[in-house]
Amino acid sequence: MDLYLPIAGLSVNALVIIGLGGIVGVLSGMFGVGGGFLTTPLLIFYGIPPAVAVASSATQITGASVSGVLAHTRNQGVDFHMGGVMVAGGAIGAVAGSFAFRALQATGQFDTVVSILYVVLLGSIGLLMAKEAAQSIAVMRGAVRTKAPPRRHNPLIAVLPMRWRFYRSGLYISPLAPLLLGFATGLLTVLMGVGGGFVLVPAMIYLLGMSTRVVVGTSLFQILFVTAATTLIHAATTQSVDIVLAVLLLIGSVTGAQIGARLARRVRPDYLRLLLAGLVLTVALRMALGLGWRPDEIYTVQLL
Repeated sequence: MDLYLPIAGLSVNALVIIGLGGIVGVLSGMFGVGGGFLTTPLLIFYGIPPAVAVASSATQITGASVSGVLAHTRNQGVDFHMGGVMVAGGAIGAVAGSFAFRALQATGQFDTVVSILYVVLLGSIGLLMAKEAAQSIAVMRGAVRTKAPPRRHNPLIAVLPMRWRFYRSGLYISPLAPLLLGFATGLLTVLMGVGGGFVLVPAMIYLLGMSTRVVVGTSLFQILFVTAATTLIHAATTQSVDIVLAVLLLIGSVTGAQIGARLARRVRPDYLRLLLAGLVLTVALRMALGLGWRPDEIYTVQLL
């Protein structure tokens, strides 16, 4: 069943796009990631123009995050105080990212910059996650001795001023840390069409020292508001949001997020992290290969 995408300017198989949204929704519910790190590259591989893929992915992530946040709220897995600070930083980052987005489009280098960002970020984060997950599994199986537990949060976080208490996360740290973290994810959301969860979740655990019980739900809470703001920014400034594409993705992702939240309670977190690391590295490798492959057409002409 083919449908025409008015902004992307091409026809797509609706069932394929819905299936893609469902897979991303499952990942969202399981790992606390928006899924844009997977949605955007796959849409680009399918033939969607990168600018449209980025903008429309943000819209889809909003819907998947709503479903995921509701599921985790029922289990008291959301720190709304921490999430609110991150949302404020994310909104500022999204505005800053919109200026960078238009500047890259004006230079004609948007596609290349986005691909390079994906390769660098996904490659480095995937390797770190795979290493940490493998070590945890080895400890669990008794292959290596258990090391002393790390500090609750990074020493750089500990020296920041104006400490607040985040009771549900079990932290007493400066709000500047989650504010800056939210800013970084807001910037990435606009530029790359990602929710930022693949950066946010590890940072919340290893930098802020948050309780793992609330990391996934709080990450989705922040992603929900930042991607909603990003959608409005893209719709008002770049006009790259394809509503037909976004709706198809949403149909699958909203259902998938509920399934993912249930699966997350049945699988050990170490194995979940290892699986996510494998997915991240696979996407990074595919993007890296795409940068070196000779395209079918050396150049294209677009009528404005």
